[in-house]
Amino acid sequence: MSHPRSPVKEQILEAATRLMQVRGYHRTALEDVLRESGAGKGNFYHYFHSKEELGYAILDRLVRAFTERTLDPIFGSPTRPPLQQVDAFLDEILAIQRARKCVGGCPMGNLATELADVHEGFRQRLARIFDLWRERVAGAIAQARADGTLVPEADPDGLARFLVAGLEGAILLTKVQKDIRIMETCVGELRRHLGLYLATSSAEEHAPPVGGPR
Repeated sequence: MSHPRSPVKEQILEAATRLMQVRGYHRTALEDVLRESGAGKGNFYHYFHSKEELGYAILDRLVRAFTERTLDPIFGSPTRPPLQQVDAFLDEILAIQRARKCVGGCPMGNLATELADVHEGFRQRLARIFDLWRERVAGAIAQARADGTLVPEADPDGLARFLVAGLEGAILLTKVQKDIRIMETCVGELRRHLGLYLATSSAEEHAPPVGGPR
């Protein structure tokens, strides 16, 4: 059942998101969420039928925020060339990890690591989320190939999968090592890999955006 946003519902979602970011889904008890949010059990069950439904709502909330704050502004820009959209996306992910000081990692990646093998409902939803990110990156790469910026051999879907997988791996290593230089190095290498597909006529013009961290 869908409910409009309310202060109490948002408090529950915010508290549960913070706890799950640190403890994971399984180790976050409903009692912890209620205590952290200040909500009563009756309030909780007014908005959510179960902890599972709460988890799905958290996923929806995270995806909505990432889409509205990152994906849409970057990949929906009519004035930014497609390859620069990809570069801006890499910059934004790096900036997010730098701002978090290597703590927390990727919320979607954390949930995927914990739940993909043990909960089919979460696995399917997480797969769709990563597909959404891949499709936005692939769309920009396809446009860059169509306008002659990238060579015809560039595979938009394959390159997008490589970039998203590389970012997720970089976020995980950065979280474990607590060293933002790992993220910076990996983003630079992803840029260099994409640069290998630049068309000869575009290589000099586009080399700075895809050549490494700025």
